[in-house]
Amino acid sequence: MKPKPNHGISDAVIEAYKKGIDRTLIRENLRLTVEQRFDNLMRLQEFAEELRKHGPKPLKHDHKLR
Repeated sequence: MKPKPNHGISDAVIEAYKKGIDRTLIRENLRLTVEQRFDNLMRLQEFAEELRKHGPKPLKHDHKLR
């Protein structure tokens, strides 16, 4: 399949988005094995669960119509 010419339009969009992305973190993650990435994800999930357990409780609203 022959690639379609993009006349630089998508390249400009990609470059605009790249300015706001820290690609060093992406590169760092890609150096890890899949198993290491899953381990990091599991630790993040465990941390999030701890925050939910011990963090501030959500406000309860009275949704009854008056």
